[in-house]
Amino acid sequence: MIASRRLLLVAGAATLAGCASEGESAAGLTPAEIEGPFYPVSPPAESDADLTRLAGRSQRALGQIIEVGGRVLDRRGQPILGARVELWQCNAAGRYDHPGDRTTVALDPNFQSYADLRTGPDGRFRVTSVMPAAYWVPEMGQRRTPHIHFKVAGGDGPLTTQMYFPGEPMNETDFIIKEMKADPRTLIAREAPAMETGARGFDWDIVLDA
Repeated sequence: MIASRRLLLVAGAATLAGCASEGESAAGLTPAEIEGPFYPVSPPAESDADLTRLAGRSQRALGQIIEVGGRVLDRRGQPILGARVELWQCNAAGRYDHPGDRTTVALDPNFQSYADLRTGPDGRFRVTSVMPAAYWVPEMGQRRTPHIHFKVAGGDGPLTTQMYFPGEPMNETDFIIKEMKADPRTLIAREAPAMETGARGFDWDIVLDA
């Protein structure tokens, strides 16, 4: 099972160039990336904007707290009201809350791992989460750089992509990023002020073909 889930990533990398070609030809649009094998099988009980706290639990998710904000824009740079923003990620140890992830890394019972949001009139969204770990992909002999998966609907169809973090050395060697034809720099968030003391803040805009 471990091999099969990682092979999905490898196979996806082989087709990534085709997925991203539209992003390359349409300057300014956020390029597409593979969904990966760990999109939630069914919606979790909670999907709000704070992934670090669950109802009925006193403890918070483990890891470095991060705040990710941004806007969903159309190709003219105008904000999109009511765009659906789904995001999912592994926990601070590198495990996805998904039945297909059979790694021995422990799940965090206090981590939500998924959010389902709508943008406001200014096109903005904001989530509180934890920094995802870089996890090992045996078939490629390397770790995937830390990332968050996004699926955004507000134009002609949903855009599936991934957000990366600035200053991560593995951004330069990540096999998914290296297969991209579009400029991967558009997928790297910017450092931004955080509201919570000790948290790291990031800002990232998503431009749809709308």
